[in-house]
Amino acid sequence: MVPLSSAVSLLNGERTVVVLFLTRILFCMPKSLYYESLGLCLLAFAGLFIEICAENSTSLNQFKPRPGASSGILLGAVTLPSVMLSRLIQLSRAVESKDIEPQELDYLIVQYWDVSATCFAVLLFLCCCVIRQSTNATSFLKFRRFHNKEISLLYIAVYVAVCCFSLARQSDFGSHLAMKLFWVFCHGLAAVRLIQHFLHTFPSCASVGEALLVTSGLVLYFGDMIAYTLAKLNTFLISPELLSEQYGFKRSEIITIIQGFLISLLVFPVFYGFSLRIYHQLSGWISPQTHAAEETDSKVIESSLLFYASLIVTLVVIAPAWTQFVQGFHRHPLLWILNFVFEEPLKRLALCIYWVSVICASVLRFYNISKSRKNERILLRKYYHLVAVLMFSPALIFQSSFLDLAFGAALAVFLILEIVRLSILKRFNVWKIWPLGKHINQFMNAFTDHRDSELLIVSHFSLLLGCALPEWLSTDFSDRSLAPFAGILSLGIGDTMASMVGYKYGILRWSKTGRKTIEGTAAGITSVLAACFVLLPLLASTGFIISQHWISLLIAVTASGLLEAYTTQLDNAFIPLVFYSLLCL
Repeated sequence: MVPLSSAVSLLNGERTVVVLFLTRILFCMPKSLYYESLGLCLLAFAGLFIEICAENSTSLNQFKPRPGASSGILLGAVTLPSVMLSRLIQLSRAVESKDIEPQELDYLIVQYWDVSATCFAVLLFLCCCVIRQSTNATSFLKFRRFHNKEISLLYIAVYVAVCCFSLARQSDFGSHLAMKLFWVFCHGLAAVRLIQHFLHTFPSCASVGEALLVTSGLVLYFGDMIAYTLAKLNTFLISPELLSEQYGFKRSEIITIIQGFLISLLVFPVFYGFSLRIYHQLSGWISPQTHAAEETDSKVIESSLLFYASLIVTLVVIAPAWTQFVQGFHRHPLLWILNFVFEEPLKRLALCIYWVSVICASVLRFYNISKSRKNERILLRKYYHLVAVLMFSPALIFQSSFLDLAFGAALAVFLILEIVRLSILKRFNVWKIWPLGKHINQFMNAFTDHRDSELLIVSHFSLLLGCALPEWLSTDFSDRSLAPFAGILSLGIGDTMASMVGYKYGILRWSKTGRKTIEGTAAGITSVLAACFVLLPLLASTGFIISQHWISLLIAVTASGLLEAYTTQLDNAFIPLVFYSLLCL
């Protein structure tokens, strides 16, 4: 018989909400996605078991996770696979109605197993870490090593078999299936290597669940780029049936441009570090790691000029070259962007002027407030959530394709600023960037909270990505009109109202140790529902086909609101994805 304390520990608030979230997705699953739903169940059971084991041992301390947060392993393991599964449910409806071709669904199934394999591989890695610590663990973790290996191998075999049967529906057992399985295996291996590197490079910056979410997303994004490139190269190493354009689907020019530039910026530090080492060798200069160097030092200025030159080469030559190759642009991609902006100059240029005005006004106003009212920084940060609503909502309704491009440009700017900011830190100042690094770091630190650190400021990234990802995921097809607004509604309205009401009027807390209040959660859920009541008629008047069911909407809003109340993870990253998944059903 399980003790009451163990049962309470097993069914904490975050895990309960995640179980309800997964139950809702599985309830809406069509019979055609039986294997995919079974794969999600296996992943969820593994995530729950490893999370419980890890939190009852000291095995995660070696990774130096973010203080004050739970491990978040279960939530991190199922979030992206659930998003992909919700998209599969949505595209299954589209295939039945003949709105899209079946090939698009087939490609998404492969991507689903790609991201599922990344999470499953990381769970296996974490399981090995827990087993190594099981000798000194609590009674819950004491089990025979041999027996545990048998169970683990059986579990892995079942998961691989489910994956095989799912992929075999697209191509019979043979070389094509073997190539797909190898492709999935490469994603899993890359994820294990990447999460180790991430947690080692940025200690105390993320929980294991947050690192798992970032890792699985990056591996999927890079893998998609590699697959798209190999399809264009028509290499002999990859089956044309797996990676050809006919198997997948031709993506829009904007999505390709965003992918090319963002991935180029993500690998830019490696490119710049290589260029800097070559420059040091040619100039005979020894890096000043052992003594202080002034920002105006000639060597620092030279390195900074090399940084700016490398950045220009990346943005003007390398990234456009890839996008032009895979998409077949007849002009330079930057010229294509200019032409796209001036296709509707009155609307799009006016929107740009509006954005710049809102940004300048909000930054100047709130930065001055932050200097004199530091005790209400939480409210200052939520004002920026409202600014996101003010900026993105009109564009999402009337100029969604232009907003896709703007999201990508804003994220690229954030990546550049973070690279420059990191250059002034002691462990990265081998490439100190003059003269912007110090000023950018001072400004960014004015808007941090307990989830940010000196090494990595994630708040602005998570807010922007939380608003952008639901729209990017809905670019190709969406039969649920509110799904693209998932980030804006959950973060800009729900999270903001929950924080403001809870901070000023909250009395009843969800837990003794937490800060979230029942009043705040109720305000967040109510505000999102009210916003949907206003938004749906507005979307209908602009030509959107409204197919959102109110019961489904109520479940989605309530579940995301409860997750915001209970989770100690980075809510800006998880809540929009969970809300989006539920809105797609």
